[in-house]
Amino acid sequence: MIKSESCFVINILLLITIMFLLDGVNCRSFLTLRPPIEDDVTPKIVTRKMITVDVKGSEKFTSIQDAIDSVPDGNQDWVLIHVKKGTYREKVRIPREKGHIFLRGSGRTKTVIVWSQSCENNYESSTFKVDADDFIAFGISFKNDAPTGIANTSHNQSVAAYVGGDKAAFYSCGFYSSHNTLLDNEGRHYYDRCYIQGAIDIIFGQARSVFHECEIFVIADQRIEIQGSVTAHTRTSANENTGFVFLKGRIYGIGHAFLGRPKGDHSRVVFAKTYLSKSIIPQGWSDWNHHGSLEHVYHAEYNCHGPGSSTAGRAPWLKKLSGQEAAPFLSTDFIDGKQWLLA
Repeated sequence: MIKSESCFVINILLLITIMFLLDGVNCRSFLTLRPPIEDDVTPKIVTRKMITVDVKGSEKFTSIQDAIDSVPDGNQDWVLIHVKKGTYREKVRIPREKGHIFLRGSGRTKTVIVWSQSCENNYESSTFKVDADDFIAFGISFKNDAPTGIANTSHNQSVAAYVGGDKAAFYSCGFYSSHNTLLDNEGRHYYDRCYIQGAIDIIFGQARSVFHECEIFVIADQRIEIQGSVTAHTRTSANENTGFVFLKGRIYGIGHAFLGRPKGDHSRVVFAKTYLSKSIIPQGWSDWNHHGSLEHVYHAEYNCHGPGSSTAGRAPWLKKLSGQEAAPFLSTDFIDGKQWLLA
């Protein structure tokens, strides 16, 4: 009887603890149980061709690159390449002439493309490259597991993914590296509910992109005193319609980082309605290695929350947006999404 009562008490205490972790304080949870990610993309793809890849050998293709190479140059119809669960250790590139490819995995924790390369050329080091227009990925992780090299050397770039085509969308994907994780280089891009992990210049390039409900995990880089940045956006002129917009996501981790640093005198990055943890350095923004003017740098925040969201000690060039000023960045209209996004 006593043993039964003890088990009952233990179970009650365990239940209370779990409820506390989920409910948190003032409705801010310490743990988040997210519902399973629904695939809203596949049902909207009209395709006459489907290719299946299985690293275990149950299908015609065991290599993702071989499956991509089988798509005709100049393709104008969507081709669905289903990549079964498994770890695919290969470099993958979608060349410019092979558009309209939908690369569908079995979930970002189940389907992983991984390579290990660190060099002075970001593009060459990339595990995954997409140069083609009209590309979609769902439920896949891209990883560069090259060992961290010597700090401040030219052989330290280890990019997980390079995105250089126009109209590219990633849904529920993962990006992993320790240095220069995602080279979001050129074009209009959309990242929805993705997980991005890194330490130095986690997301960099000169694209026009929206990161919707994405999680960015900051890891520590113990080799250097200079802290890393979540973003390093390149924009050299006000005439360039580019920028990174982060909407309703989360930034947290085990390291510390700035929200961004400028690469170009007109760098543009906006964080809106985003949870910022203590991983964000109070200054928020850095001008490290920027030798130009900060007058036209557009680093902005709007209605963010969390322990790292206070703007009291932010860099002097920070723009604290009003609702009217933030409006152009609060939807996919920033990337003309209504014209090309399927979901």
